[in-house]
Amino acid sequence: MTDLLGDVLRRTSRTFYLSLAILPRPLREPIGLAYLLARATDSVADTRLLPRPERMAHLRTLRAAYDGAPADVDAVGRACAPHQALAAERELLARVAEAPARVERLPADARAAVRRALATITEGQLFDLERFPGHDADTLAALDTAEELDRYTYLVAGCVGEFWTVMHLAHRPRLAAWDAVGMSARGVRFGKALQLTNVLRDVPADLRHGRCYLPARELAPLGLAPRDLLDHRATPRARPLIDRWLGTTLAHYDEGWRYALAIPRAEWRMRLACVWPLLIGLATLAAIAAHPDPLAAERPIKISRRAVRGILARSTLAIGSNGALRAEASRLSSPLRGVRHGRTVWSEQ
Repeated sequence: MTDLLGDVLRRTSRTFYLSLAILPRPLREPIGLAYLLARATDSVADTRLLPRPERMAHLRTLRAAYDGAPADVDAVGRACAPHQALAAERELLARVAEAPARVERLPADARAAVRRALATITEGQLFDLERFPGHDADTLAALDTAEELDRYTYLVAGCVGEFWTVMHLAHRPRLAAWDAVGMSARGVRFGKALQLTNVLRDVPADLRHGRCYLPARELAPLGLAPRDLLDHRATPRARPLIDRWLGTTLAHYDEGWRYALAIPRAEWRMRLACVWPLLIGLATLAAIAAHPDPLAAERPIKISRRAVRGILARSTLAIGSNGALRAEASRLSSPLRGVRHGRTVWSEQ
């Protein structure tokens, strides 16, 4: 049987597995388990062939199990696994009961950190299902305010930055000089940057599935309602709002870069694990900014695997030099110059 943290994790994550595989060994199991269990809840939430109340019940079952309470996790797998299109997702859900048992065997501090992160992420997924009751454009609903979007990005991704920081501070003595509170806050913004990139990339697909994450109160001053975004001819009117959120996301990336560049050079594994998603995310954000009509994109806007391989190779060679990493980030972010607010950390000398 394949190991959950080996082949199954690799097949369920295109990007995260790269970071996990390079981490110092003591961190791979708790962080890998947290990712796998979060991925399982995400798959359950997205199992559209099951009625929404059933999916929410399954999420609550998983949340209880993740917290160490008795719960029939196998029933969740039996209900959801057969509906997954990807073989790796089917295997993950069929074997989901294995992971909470492994969390239970973690040291107490790691176990508590994993459980806190998973409770927050599951709260975000339940919020998503409650906020968006439909499945298609006919039942389109929208977030109301920027504050709602910010809260959502914290729940499903920003909290991961807190978790990541706690785990590394506990295991890497070279981080002893870090300001735990300040770096945790930067970690939150790191996670928000990656999630907002996903939100902006997936606007057309989310609209077709009944979700509008662009806040309705920010669309209204532009003379737009969420349903208007289904027509790509609304792009010129929506562009100022898209650009504003590109700028917000870029500001989060700036804090993510401050986080990464503060990692001691001797902690090169941790540096790579942070730099890779930052560079890939920044390149993706730049591709969104450069797209002539992001509301008309039939497929999610993303960079090619060849581009990813280039990023990995160049950043690996540059990992010991903050200047070289800034230069790579500056190169990738060039299409974002029009939405940049002030100086970015990668433009500093």
